[in-house]
Amino acid sequence: MDLDVLRNAPLFTHLDDEVFSALTAELTEVELSRGASVFHEGDDGDQLYVILTGKIKLGRTAPDGRENLLAILGPGEVFGEMALFNPAPRSASATAVSATSLAGLRHENLRKVIYSSPEVSMQLLGALARRLSRTNESLADLVFSDVPGRVAKALLDLADRFGRPTADGLLVAHDLTQEELAQLVGASRETVNKALAEFVQRDWLRLENRAVIILDLQRLRQRAR
Repeated sequence: MDLDVLRNAPLFTHLDDEVFSALTAELTEVELSRGASVFHEGDDGDQLYVILTGKIKLGRTAPDGRENLLAILGPGEVFGEMALFNPAPRSASATAVSATSLAGLRHENLRKVIYSSPEVSMQLLGALARRLSRTNESLADLVFSDVPGRVAKALLDLADRFGRPTADGLLVAHDLTQEELAQLVGASRETVNKALAEFVQRDWLRLENRAVIILDLQRLRQRAR
């Protein structure tokens, strides 16, 4: 298990060595292939996870079968923590969108550490607050932004977390299908594809297999406003 990734994760970064060692001693490593589920909406929740490598999508399914992606998470990010504070069935499903490695921590083990080191709970609440802030921003975008603007903003968010500079531009290996990208921005696949085609025509980006290369970051930022 890569303890360096854990040490730099928001949940662990401010903990002293003794508390960090106490937490990591209770971790179990989980290996997933693309499409494998961590848990499903409605499952009982008894542990949280820290992403070591890869990406996880959090999503919900409507009664008619339509899916909505709530978030795409990457290395260092935590999910499954809500059940620690609100013991209820899982509110979303978690699925790997690429080969992924996780560190799992059972709530009962985490509670023991929290009682002796309250700063751990503050880190968890901070993670929840960041997730809530991102959700609120996404809801506002659904009301105030058009689909191309939401697509541009989603690509920029993915670029901030997963982008890698190349000779051609900023490579964003998001690992999402066209349908998943559409679910992330809350629009139909056809409308999202039309927006992407427009960006390509304007030479703002180039499409790759489950990735994009951003060629004009400034224009894409302007379109996201």
